[in-house]
Amino acid sequence: MIQLNTEEIKQILPHRPPMLLVDRIIDLVPFESGVGIKNVTLNEPFFPGHFPGNPIMPGVFILEAMAQVGGIAMLYPEENRGKIALFGGMENIKFKRQVIPGDQLVMKAHIVNIVKKNFGKLHAESYVDDKLAATADFIFALKRQ
Repeated sequence: MIQLNTEEIKQILPHRPPMLLVDRIIDLVPFESGVGIKNVTLNEPFFPGHFPGNPIMPGVFILEAMAQVGGIAMLYPEENRGKIALFGGMENIKFKRQVIPGDQLVMKAHIVNIVKKNFGKLHAESYVDDKLAATADFIFALKRQ
């Protein structure tokens, strides 16, 4: 089982705070799947405006965090280091519950299909307290930076 801390994740993904939305990888199978954690705190830069007095993590950031876990699964192998995972599309997006400060968002990504090693589709789900928060399918392309 491969596990990664934040510094190791930063060696794989080009994202940096505030756009790095994965704190830790707790299980990684390269080219197959990943499980990551995002500890959601009141200090997130989006909470003052989303929404004052009722902070809720924006859905686009939940989707981005889920996609980053899938990106790590694709970019972890040495032959893909230095590439960037780009969205080609998103499908079947569903939000099931709000994510708020104090929640630990657990994201599970599974690569469904790889085409020519640089294009593919992944399915991802996120959970808070073992309850489904969101689910989506992502189409992605790997490109050199």
